[in-house]
Amino acid sequence: MCKRPAMKGKTVRILILGGGGFIGSKLAAELAERGTLRGGAIKHLGLADVGKAATPKASFGVSSHALDIADRNAVDTLIAKGWDVIFHLAAVVSGQAEADFISGLRTNFFGTLNLFESTRAAANKPVIIYSSSVASYGGEVPQPIEDWTNTNPQTSYGSQKVIGELLLNDYSRRGFIDGRGVRLPTVVVRPGKPNAAASSFFSSIIREPLQGEPAMCPVDPAATKGWLSSPRAVIANLLRTAELKAEDLGQNRCFNLPGITVTVADMIDSLERKGGQAALDLVDYEIDKTVEQIVAGWAVEFNPKKALALGMQADTDFDSIVQQFIDDELGGTPSV
Repeated sequence: MCKRPAMKGKTVRILILGGGGFIGSKLAAELAERGTLRGGAIKHLGLADVGKAATPKASFGVSSHALDIADRNAVDTLIAKGWDVIFHLAAVVSGQAEADFISGLRTNFFGTLNLFESTRAAANKPVIIYSSSVASYGGEVPQPIEDWTNTNPQTSYGSQKVIGELLLNDYSRRGFIDGRGVRLPTVVVRPGKPNAAASSFFSSIIREPLQGEPAMCPVDPAATKGWLSSPRAVIANLLRTAELKAEDLGQNRCFNLPGITVTVADMIDSLERKGGQAALDLVDYEIDKTVEQIVAGWAVEFNPKKALALGMQADTDFDSIVQQFIDDELGGTPSV
């Protein structure tokens, strides 16, 4: 992504909550390379997570902060440092939030409320980009999902995300913050190891075989679909969201990011094309009813007209997503 020229004399201080996570670390690296945001040169980038996040090399100051977002006093202390743009990516993921209701409530609801209340008290009206989820939808709703479709979450995680969206809209309406809520598709292919998200297998069935390791598919490949996006597209869309003018957002500041609808069977076909029979043979199948039920409750067909009109981008096909993982994480060649 090209570095944009900054307005003379204008500087920007940026905070990423969840800065040690997969998306947070990639966003931090992109900001370090880019050097500007919202027409100003980045003066400082703060990365906050439950453990101190690794900091990228940059031409400006970068700091790492250990933070429990559910600790209001700790959030107050960090927000008091003064930030112009805050990316709120911190969350307890879907599977964990379903298995441990209090853990999800503590981070996803009370943590978000702490952020909004701390920024309201600081009274500097930062731009806040709130990471919501397609888990906001589900149940008996017609598909494709339109921008005006009512949210209907079927999990605790989705419900907590929707509460955050409602708070963001109201705090923005009242002038406390300049909020923008984006519902992320399932982001694949994530590097590293599987996590507690119900969607984790969407990455593992591609990631592990391409590295010569076995993977388990817990759903019926032909019957299961996902609304997916690559890391590159999500990072570009988060940055685009931060750049938008408040008046461009309309009365509803929360919207669906673009993605592509893919069956798990289609994903396995892409794995074979990119990794060959050797990669395909590393995928085994064993239905996990809990995962299958959670994933089956998510909407998978979207018409993200608002995001596209605002300049967001979508991937072209799943083969290109797999190739991005090979290029960005495997040095251009599968390890299988």
